[in-house]
Amino acid sequence: MEIWPAIDLRGGKCVRLRQGDYDRETVFGDDPAAMARHWVELGAERLHLVDLDGAREGRPGNLAGVTAILQAVDVACELGGGIRSEEVIGQLLQLGLRRLVVGTRALKEPDWFRRMCRKFPDRLVLGIDARGGRVATDGWRETSDMAAVDLARQFAGEPLAAIVYTDIASDGMMVGPNVAAMAEMQAAV
Repeated sequence: MEIWPAIDLRGGKCVRLRQGDYDRETVFGDDPAAMARHWVELGAERLHLVDLDGAREGRPGNLAGVTAILQAVDVACELGGGIRSEEVIGQLLQLGLRRLVVGTRALKEPDWFRRMCRKFPDRLVLGIDARGGRVATDGWRETSDMAAVDLARQFAGEPLAAIVYTDIASDGMMVGPNVAAMAEMQAAV
């Protein structure tokens, strides 16, 4: 298990959503680069960036903030949210991101995601966001019938960099991780 401090970006600001609810947002600052420097000063060796606008819109929406972070700190950064095409994957890796998190399209088009994993080995992360054990997509607005552990199993043999699992019920609630769900996920793969 690796710990990657997260910076969630929405409208160019650093925010936290309660349980993925865009109407329950806390803004922590309007300077993503300063937030990244803060985490690095506290000892972060890597950063997990989330483009919340991208997750909802299906395409990156906070590239200025992401670019500012990459220019401000010299640590590995990964980005998730709205990464749904090969072209976008190529563009984001060219910016200097270490890894990219793909969730929605991995669920909806598993063959495409397998091809991308093979084309970009060890650079893609399977993002699994779950509500009640079921995979949520499209910025957490939709919940599928697919069990989170079943999605993980589908890609167990692919050259993934990692799996990032989010339990939506505890996200942004400051209650810590859902250890039971994480253990189930780890056992599945």
